[in-house]
Amino acid sequence: MSEESQITPKRRVPRVLVVANQKGGVGKTTTAINLGTALAAVGEPTLVIDLDPQGNASTGLGIPRADRRLSAYDVLMGQVPLAEAIVPTRIPGLFILPATVDLSGAELELYTERDRNYRLRSALEQFAQTDQRISYVLIDCPPALSLLTVNAMAAAHAVVVPLQCEFFALEGLSMLLKTIERVRSGLNPTLEIQGIILTMFDKRNNLSDQVASDVRAHLGDKVYQTVIPRNVRISEAPSHGLPALVYDLRCPGSQAYIRLASELIQRERARFADTLAA
Repeated sequence: MSEESQITPKRRVPRVLVVANQKGGVGKTTTAINLGTALAAVGEPTLVIDLDPQGNASTGLGIPRADRRLSAYDVLMGQVPLAEAIVPTRIPGLFILPATVDLSGAELELYTERDRNYRLRSALEQFAQTDQRISYVLIDCPPALSLLTVNAMAAAHAVVVPLQCEFFALEGLSMLLKTIERVRSGLNPTLEIQGIILTMFDKRNNLSDQVASDVRAHLGDKVYQTVIPRNVRISEAPSHGLPALVYDLRCPGSQAYIRLASELIQRERARFADTLAA
């Protein structure tokens, strides 16, 4: 046997992206669901981790509450490994770690634990040692700086920020950037902003154009070129337990998320190439 053939192939480590914004109603869950669906559809197996006690990502991907036998709560509490708690969705290549209301008590239950900020990171590291299916992990966070959000950011490689095109967008973004900096300095020094997604864009509203221009002026190429429009079909889809891309593939919102997935993959490939060149 040659020396080359004895080399163990390098394990594929999934890219972990946390979908976060401390402001509610900006499209975090919608982005996690539809971006995950689009990534899976182009051959990038994806795991969505529902870390919001409301469990909207789980509902939006068609996982009834009665079927959530194991959840993110069980993983954070160390009761089961991540691999045992994830379930497939009806979309090939898309998996989910469901959420239940029990997550709302995790912060109190873990308060005295020394590793409380790293529970999800440890679970993902163990998962990566045994599961080679997943290319991307998308973590859907609650709209607050809670222990759940801190766990997500401590476990992530980068943050994807959905930003609604409204008057207070930049104020909310400023708060989030400060939070990311605190996590970077105290818990996860390699955490970075992967990209900012302008959501709920209304082309009939001059304010949407103004907000988009302001955000691009402040953050430049960190802002995705793809803009997610305000679209009724996107809003309807979760009530049917379906991503918008399955509910109505041809609607403007679905087409935007397909373009966003392509742009995200291009950014990740460019980042990987820069890493190799460094």
